[in-house]
Amino acid sequence: MTEKYAIGVDFGSESGRAVLVSLNDGREIADHVTAYPHGVMTDQLPTGEKLDLEWALQHPDDYLEVLRHSIPVVLKISAVNPGDIIGIGIDFTACTMLPIDNTGNPLCFDPSLTHNPHSWVKLWKHHAAQPEATKLNETAATRGESFLPRYGGKISSEWMIAKIWQILNEAPDIYEQTDQFVEATDWVVSRMTNQLLRNSCTAGYKAIWHKRESYPDKDFFKALDPKLENLTDTKLRGEVVSLGTRAGGLTEEMARITGLKPGTAVAVGNVDAHAAVPAMGVVSPGKMVMAMGTSICHMLLGTEEREVEGMCGVVEDGIIPGYYGYEAGQSAVGDIFAWFVDKACPEEIFQAAEAKGVSVHEWLETRANAYKPGESGLLALDWWNGNRSVLVDTELSGLLIGATLQTKPEEIYRALLESTAFGTRKIVDAFHFNGVPVNELYACGGLPQKNKLLMQIYADVTNRPIRIADSRQTPALGAAMFSAVAAGKRQGGFDSIVEAAEKMGRVKEEIVRPIPEHVTVYERLYQEYNRLHDYFGRGENDVMKRLKHVKADVRKEAVKTT
Repeated sequence: MTEKYAIGVDFGSESGRAVLVSLNDGREIADHVTAYPHGVMTDQLPTGEKLDLEWALQHPDDYLEVLRHSIPVVLKISAVNPGDIIGIGIDFTACTMLPIDNTGNPLCFDPSLTHNPHSWVKLWKHHAAQPEATKLNETAATRGESFLPRYGGKISSEWMIAKIWQILNEAPDIYEQTDQFVEATDWVVSRMTNQLLRNSCTAGYKAIWHKRESYPDKDFFKALDPKLENLTDTKLRGEVVSLGTRAGGLTEEMARITGLKPGTAVAVGNVDAHAAVPAMGVVSPGKMVMAMGTSICHMLLGTEEREVEGMCGVVEDGIIPGYYGYEAGQSAVGDIFAWFVDKACPEEIFQAAEAKGVSVHEWLETRANAYKPGESGLLALDWWNGNRSVLVDTELSGLLIGATLQTKPEEIYRALLESTAFGTRKIVDAFHFNGVPVNELYACGGLPQKNKLLMQIYADVTNRPIRIADSRQTPALGAAMFSAVAAGKRQGGFDSIVEAAEKMGRVKEEIVRPIPEHVTVYERLYQEYNRLHDYFGRGENDVMKRLKHVKADVRKEAVKTT
């Protein structure tokens, strides 16, 4: 029988990657990355308009550029017959959302609207909707809304409803001209198939949708703003379907652009971290999958719906059918290490790394590895981009304590690595001690493949073994697997994602195990981390927020005087 293949496209924060995989065993045959031409827009629009603090936008055509460029390259590299490729699936960062008109076009494509920042894609790490998120949570708590505990007690400013409300408040004309607000993953699939379907994963985790109860009722939205009363019937309308559903066949136009066959099965959209779970062969409870990159998403399966502080959500069938899928996360991890190297590392480190023929990160990792846990006397909080779990507060910021005139850059680097591990430990404990067991960890993404010290620290801090993904493109592999389910067994695919995971999911044989003497020291440091976490994060000292307000006030005054 002819070998069959599928393509998964992983849309990240800075680029998109297409991966061609074999359905026999999940082998990656070829891959290609396309950097987004416009990147992440945090300072200004392509048209020159300045952006306020906490904004993060993207250009929707950048996503299509990934399809136009990377898929043809993958086909050329692999020399695989397009007729043997039975499906294509995508995954995305989330909530990454955009307003579209009644033809499915993003409003930013309209020349009359392109100068308005609210017409563009709001990336997941767009945090400027925090005032709306705060009011939403206050309203939901006052009304005793049943959905709130399913999201750890708080809805994030990163998610759909807060972002929609910000648009209504700040650009009511954009709100009125929007036919639908959609996740970028659903929009890209609609461009591939001419069918707009909402996937249950993003709807459940990011838009307060529930499999049995649907969205919150109209009275809740009316309590937020009377203009939002009919939001779910109008601008969030549309069928919500489960992961692995066939969204449609690839259109003639997209087939011509990509080089694939018209009618190739296209799966409904997915989220990057969620797609990674079956790609590691995880289809049962007790195993937390960490998708580790610029940020971390923590994914876990359970047999019942439990309340856990600060979780990003629990969604029935949200990851694997038949289980409750739990999500939590950290808003910055790799981004913190990159910040330190790009903004705070002295020139001598760059020169030393160049002399050794290694990257600055590799140089720092090697030097940091020479220190024992606790030897530097440093401790940090991992809030350089706010806190996603368990505090759900984007107004928090980073902290480094214990520095002296003798502190070295590699010591700070290690403290930052450790801080993110402590943040993960906080999440693990929140689940484990609230009835959702976490017995072992699974790690995928760019960081586990690059930084062995980081993974050892995580094992030591959490006191749990860690298994590492064998695939370097785990989310894309998962997206491809879901497309094989969308194609079905008759086409050479699978009847279920569990079946696909058994055949295609892979982890490395080696296991990162905790070192007992390290565990003891890190337990002491974690208790100190907890004290700082609660002191600065639970309202006893709101200095981080006050500093942000001073910063915003000064900037506003500066604008007035120019």
